[in-house]
Amino acid sequence: MATRDNAAVTSRKTFGRRGTGSAAAAATVRRSAGRWKNGRANRTVAGKAALRRRHGSRRRRSGRLGRFGRRGARAAAWRRYRQAAGYAGGVIGTGAMAGTDGAGSAGAASRISGPGGRQDRAAKALSPGPAAIPPPLLPAPGPASLGASGAAWSAAEAERVRAAAFEAGYREGLFEGGEAKLGRLIPRYMLLPEIWVDDVIAAGFPTVAGQLYPLLTPAEVFAAAEGALREGRPLSIVRLGDGELLTLAHDTVISTEEALRRGAFLPYAGVHLPDPAAREALAAAIRAADIIGVPESRHPSYQGLLFPVLRHYGIDYRGLRLTTSTVNYELNAGGYLTRLLHGRRVLLIGNQAEVLAGFLGHRSVQVVGWLAPVQGVADVPRVAMRLREFPDFDLALVAAGVAAVMICTRLSGELGKVALDMGHLADKLIKGEAAWPQLGEVHIGANGV
Repeated sequence: MATRDNAAVTSRKTFGRRGTGSAAAAATVRRSAGRWKNGRANRTVAGKAALRRRHGSRRRRSGRLGRFGRRGARAAAWRRYRQAAGYAGGVIGTGAMAGTDGAGSAGAASRISGPGGRQDRAAKALSPGPAAIPPPLLPAPGPASLGASGAAWSAAEAERVRAAAFEAGYREGLFEGGEAKLGRLIPRYMLLPEIWVDDVIAAGFPTVAGQLYPLLTPAEVFAAAEGALREGRPLSIVRLGDGELLTLAHDTVISTEEALRRGAFLPYAGVHLPDPAAREALAAAIRAADIIGVPESRHPSYQGLLFPVLRHYGIDYRGLRLTTSTVNYELNAGGYLTRLLHGRRVLLIGNQAEVLAGFLGHRSVQVVGWLAPVQGVADVPRVAMRLREFPDFDLALVAAGVAAVMICTRLSGELGKVALDMGHLADKLIKGEAAWPQLGEVHIGANGV
């Protein structure tokens, strides 16, 4: 047996040395040697079983799948990859993968050298096979999007992943902020069946209900402003949102870095942190304000900052006249602002003042002047100086970001006027996102409000 094996090997080597270049002759020798070996093994039942075991182990080692084998698996993977990358009918589509040029070069080399040629084999060795490139994790194409590009699929998948991550984060945060906290209060080896955190909160809330602090309603704020206008008394109505609270909190309650992380919008609101001067001026304005709108939200950037800030500055909320920070919207929606401006001389202050003057002028509001622009909190002293240039007015509407709080208190304190922090209501009225109730549409209750 060894002699014949060696002879077969020698024959193959001989063909190679002779340089015949005949692939067919070499293949004939290989087939002859294989038939001889298989014939020897097939002479006995034991030999046949050993051959089956040997071939089976080879199939397992080579990773053949089903009746299609390794070549079929590679072809199937390649077809899936081409479909996901944007190929259609053998033609590269708009979403073809990056690196197609390299594959095209390899294909060109194969065509030049011909099938089975030396250059063809070299090109196949250098270019990765289909199974070597894992198919991308893209969504299965739907009927309406079979012609979509790879880029479109990537955008759709990215949006799906983002939405799924947001949903997962929301669920986890909801659990950690509720049921997980309740779970930490329950002793080990004990359960609280069929009672959830909402049930516990509802059951325990009556014990703290006596500490509720009332806010002025929009009707009460209107009555206060109407009385001040009628009697010629000064009144400032300001509002504290996350911009004002982050300004007050930076380097006092939280770090400047944390304030900047939460308040990327602050430059738009007219504040560039760190700004200790703006922080102290804002705190002084709050002490001087008559009615202060505060957030009802218990979010960390709202009430989570409000009371720590007031405590830091030694301001007792129980000594303040508080209303909701959205009182500007509610005054408009309830028709109170329409009634407040009717027959009054109005001054407008803020970057949208000129456009707002045109809007209100078409609705029978007597606008005696407007002042723009207001370039952030640093511009408050200049604005305060210019206010004396305008003709006499009764009421000022201010829409100037964080600076509006300071401007309103200076209008009331230095000029004895009624001033309202209008905020983003000005933008919403101009854009048509908020309706302006006409005077005839406003309902007046039995108590006059």
